[in-house]
Amino acid sequence: MEYYKYLRQYVGQRPIILPGSVVIIINEQNEVLLQKRNDGYWGLPGGLMDLGESFEEVAKREVFEETGLVVENLNLLNVFSGSEYYFKISNGDELYSVTAVYYTNEVSGDMKIDYSESEKMQYVSIYNLPIELTDEYRGYIEQYIDCEKI
Repeated sequence: MEYYKYLRQYVGQRPIILPGSVVIIINEQNEVLLQKRNDGYWGLPGGLMDLGESFEEVAKREVFEETGLVVENLNLLNVFSGSEYYFKISNGDELYSVTAVYYTNEVSGDMKIDYSESEKMQYVSIYNLPIELTDEYRGYIEQYIDCEKI
């Protein structure tokens, strides 16, 4: 059982802190890999930490599970946390996310979409992001763009 599901058995829908990781995967055309989730919104591949995992291990595992791709040479962009990362999701569960955001251009393997989580995966220009990209992920990508200009 995933750790957050285990916690929910005890705390119900009250707020919990959920650590996780996402990865900004950039190809040779300076495009970012986005995942269109089953809720219709775009995001970055990644997910929640299980017991005993590091942020980097979460990033690699989740990218592989969701995309079939293997990422290497992960660079930490930032760790995002605080009151602006409070969410109340559609089922009523409340959470504060602590998200380690990595970026890399070292990716291998063949893309295989996990249709239980995603409708599709697509590389898009970092300067022409879809409207349906959530503010949270848009902020991560914008910080990546700002850091790359330095």
